[in-house]
Amino acid sequence: MVDAQSGHEKTITGLLPALAGANVIYGLGMLEMGITFDLAQLVMDHEIANMILHSLQGIPVNDETLSVDIIKEMGIGKDYLAHESTYRYMKSQSQAKLIDRRMREDWEAAGSPDMYQRAHDKVIEILDTYEPPPLPADVLTTIRSIVEEAEKEMGVYKKEEK
Repeated sequence: MVDAQSGHEKTITGLLPALAGANVIYGLGMLEMGITFDLAQLVMDHEIANMILHSLQGIPVNDETLSVDIIKEMGIGKDYLAHESTYRYMKSQSQAKLIDRRMREDWEAAGSPDMYQRAHDKVIEILDTYEPPPLPADVLTTIRSIVEEAEKEMGVYKKEEK
């Protein structure tokens, strides 16, 4: 079942190997040790993997990111949240697409969808709108020649008329 437990398991089993230096996060979309595959889980796992990769970049902590000069300039008790530098560094956080960070009343007004429902909706959107990029002509020619050679070997070759 896709629930808080599966989300936790996916995060911890992706984060720990990534922190150890692994360059592959295994099991995206899988449940029950790979016996079950869920497209919404895959979309959720994609977001988790992106957040893990973002975390691996680290969090720069220096005078600039701490706004030391700005705090000295503005003084104690001022509104640092409204300062331009706060907005600039806020954008360096991970940019989750499925995790809903809205206030409760806004989330409720939107129908209170849980993460699984948002992921399921994203799956439907992808399936309805995805257009695969066309293969380059040289790749199509190579594939066609492979198919024709296999058809010849099987005795079912029929040369296309041009």
